[in-house]
Amino acid sequence: MEERRGIRITLLLVQAFVALTSIAGGIALIMGAVDAEFTSVLNPPGEELADSPFGSYVLPGVVLAVVLGGLHVLAFAMLSRRMPRALFWSAAAGFATLIWIFVQMIFIPFSVLQAVYFVLGLVELGFVMLVLGLLRRRV
Repeated sequence: MEERRGIRITLLLVQAFVALTSIAGGIALIMGAVDAEFTSVLNPPGEELADSPFGSYVLPGVVLAVVLGGLHVLAFAMLSRRMPRALFWSAAAGFATLIWIFVQMIFIPFSVLQAVYFVLGLVELGFVMLVLGLLRRRV
């Protein structure tokens, strides 16, 4: 029982981190696309969108903040309140992270952040499986 509590707390921490950084990153992408004066390390060069369906980083920023960040906020809120379907939304948030990275890697050259968030998505899914008892920890 104590082990599941620790896994749940770690999952909550990962969800909170991804939620906050996704929302902040989405806002930074939108701000960088709307205001040429706004510069940030988070703003990739506009040339990276040349072969993509996007003319600017506004739509990717909105998707990052609202969809990825919003899913993680929802999963965090439900899991912290032990609501029904919390693990479903936690898994959905983890899959959304993986999908975001896969799509991003089609258009943007590899970066360390992509690897970090890919691992975080896998961690989320692994913790969901541990809480559900689908995986067993080996000691």
